[in-house]
Amino acid sequence: MNHPRPDGWRDPGAADVAIDCDVLVVGGGINGAGIARDLAGRGLKVVVAEKDDLASHTSSSSTKLIHGGLRYLEYYEFSLVRKALAEREVLLKSAPHIMWPLRFVMPHDPGMRPAWMIRAGLFLYDHLARREVLPGSTTVDLRSHPTGAPLKKTFRQGFVYSDGWVDDARLVVLNALDARSHGATVLTRTTCVDAKRGAAQWQATLQGLQGERRAVTARALVNAAGPWAAQFLAEHAHAPRQKSLRLVKGSHIVVPKMFDHDHAYIFQNPDKRIIFAIPYEADFTLIGTTDVEHRGAIGAARIDIDEIAYLCAQASRYFSRAVAPTDVVWSYSGVRPLLDDESGDPSAVTRDYSLELDVAQAPLLNVWGGKITTFRRLAEEAADLLAAPLKAARGAWTERTFLPGGDLSATIGAPQRPDTDFSRFVQALALAHPELPTPLVRRLARAYGARAVELLRRPLGPEVAPGLHEAELQFLHDEEWARCADDVLWRRSKLGLHYDERHRAAVDDWCRRHWGTLASAPTETQWN
Repeated sequence: MNHPRPDGWRDPGAADVAIDCDVLVVGGGINGAGIARDLAGRGLKVVVAEKDDLASHTSSSSTKLIHGGLRYLEYYEFSLVRKALAEREVLLKSAPHIMWPLRFVMPHDPGMRPAWMIRAGLFLYDHLARREVLPGSTTVDLRSHPTGAPLKKTFRQGFVYSDGWVDDARLVVLNALDARSHGATVLTRTTCVDAKRGAAQWQATLQGLQGERRAVTARALVNAAGPWAAQFLAEHAHAPRQKSLRLVKGSHIVVPKMFDHDHAYIFQNPDKRIIFAIPYEADFTLIGTTDVEHRGAIGAARIDIDEIAYLCAQASRYFSRAVAPTDVVWSYSGVRPLLDDESGDPSAVTRDYSLELDVAQAPLLNVWGGKITTFRRLAEEAADLLAAPLKAARGAWTERTFLPGGDLSATIGAPQRPDTDFSRFVQALALAHPELPTPLVRRLARAYGARAVELLRRPLGPEVAPGLHEAELQFLHDEEWARCADDVLWRRSKLGLHYDERHRAAVDDWCRRHWGTLASAPTETQWN
């Protein structure tokens, strides 16, 4: 079966077609997708080129938190923390289906940071930026509080504070969708193999998986290649490296759930690092992350046995039931492109970002570093920098705008609070579709928000794997650039974690039969 390609490529064998645009964005991670969205919404013609799938690498391998970064206060990163804290509620309001508030418990270990220091840090965390949705911090008695039950009895006092959770890969897709709705062309599995700079424009060559090529003329180039940013400049854009990136691998493990309540934990470790233990996908606990210098191929990050041992050992210092390497059912690793500030400790390297605009010839904007929480601010600042040389018709616009699926008002009326709005939406969707199992309705609501209403107008068709029907698969292909089973099972959803090998193979077989054979983009996931 042949289906139209929303990514803009013609069928194999079609004549190569040139395209003119205002901005070519190289990189389909969170920064590239966010910048493309902002620029397209300002009336500029944008093309995005991503060599793999959207969010294939770093942007789907985070700890999946919208957070200020409590530990960064120890490194005096007050500006970064304030910026991130201010963004939490902006993001929570923009997409309540893929982001929601989460309470964190820090058990107090008297051998680590003293209680007064933690209280002081939490006071700053509560007051560095305005809060409307998230409650402030408090102290709890772990001997009676539900969050103390899974912990060793030696932990008697805990500190509770607020941050948020995000489905990171879907956040990237939503930004790409919004960019496309404003006229952007999003090309996945498309490599920018060459970019030559002239006085007034860039001449770039894009290449698809099957060798098809397209010439792109752009007034400006945005280098948002993440860990590949310096490499792209040197090898494809023929430009000197402007910054030195420090590549740090962060790995996570997933184990059967360690507790039944809805809070997450932040654990202090003897090496002065922290790890999180977070409720994950209903049946699991996500534990991470590590900070290890990455010296191998950027797209080939994998967790190693020492990282697994480290995460298990540190979690076992707190949980009464020890975490063993044999408990690990899944793991993933990502490479963070951090600005090299010559810090000896990878954990101390700044998570802030730097934007460099060079207008000596056709504009070149390089994006260095960053974190998922501040992506919208980064994108807005990037668009502000390019607005003048490109004469953008519109100014900043994303702060009070919903991401696709985030506006639930057509179903539930005016928004109140992001968390309660979503709960009301699930109830309304379940009432509208009593024929569907409640878990399926909730999953579709989580994944698509208001867009689930559109999806459910279609006949669902046969079930390819438990809870996954043909209509949803085709929706992901037609609307969200899914091209193979990995895109569906590990990025557009985490259904791969819930399926056995037989069900994952069934999805892969269906995708190959309906969409054609496609070598899966390199993933940063690993089964144990």
